[in-house]
Amino acid sequence: MLTANQLQRKAMVEPVDDILVQARQGGVAAIIQVLNEKLADTGVRTRAVFVDGILNLLCEAPSAEQLEQSALVERVRQILQEISPRNINRVKINSRIVREQQLLWLEEISRDAENQLLWSQDITLTGPNFFQDTIANRLSGQFILGAIAGISLTLFMFALSGLLSNWLNLQDLDGLQASRNEVAPEGSPLGTTTSENTQDSLASSKEAFAKAVRLAQEANGAGKIASSRQEWLEVAAKWEEASELMKSVSPQYSRYEIAADRTEVYAGYSQYALEEAEKW
Repeated sequence: MLTANQLQRKAMVEPVDDILVQARQGGVAAIIQVLNEKLADTGVRTRAVFVDGILNLLCEAPSAEQLEQSALVERVRQILQEISPRNINRVKINSRIVREQQLLWLEEISRDAENQLLWSQDITLTGPNFFQDTIANRLSGQFILGAIAGISLTLFMFALSGLLSNWLNLQDLDGLQASRNEVAPEGSPLGTTTSENTQDSLASSKEAFAKAVRLAQEANGAGKIASSRQEWLEVAAKWEEASELMKSVSPQYSRYEIAADRTEVYAGYSQYALEEAEKW
């Protein structure tokens, strides 16, 4: 787990090109950072949560003039279209006058949208552009490294395939049978180890999920009363740990889809808490 100081340093020194790559891969925290940087001249700040296949975006500013609907929607649409975040094409843009910070703002506006918001509008993005993804990979250096790694892996697999073929041709039936017996000795069913591993994985996932929920509740409560840089950093660390725990949940676990969604949500809350810490 990253400490509060490590989280702050990570947020401060992370390269811009890496942020763009993460945003194009659908990282909510990175998308928020890109939007805030590009909207800095308007005085509009954004927050976002990805829920049920929709990126819920909250735009806040001190005055209604800064949140003029047609201009802001078009500006946000252009920025998101340039990012072309993977697996995100439905966006709901919400706006309101900036108020006391609320970590669970989506729940707040869902309960009372009429009194919480100035307006909201749904937009649809086109699919990711192949050339944008390629440029993003080049910017981060991953394209070149990936190509080298791919070529090396291919050559290695060819060599390994030849060696394996020669080895198999030299083995007689008795040798192959002996190998089978070693892997699955009499009285020890083949599925036993796999079944035990699956059970261990599910038990571990259940524990990680429950701990992540407890941490999220603690972070939410702490965020409501945080009044110093150190307290906000501690809130960020809790959200980050909760996100990592949700990320560790096995796909075989019954609540995996919820865990996958909470991974992004909690990461976004952690980024928000870091931004609050930087204001002190």
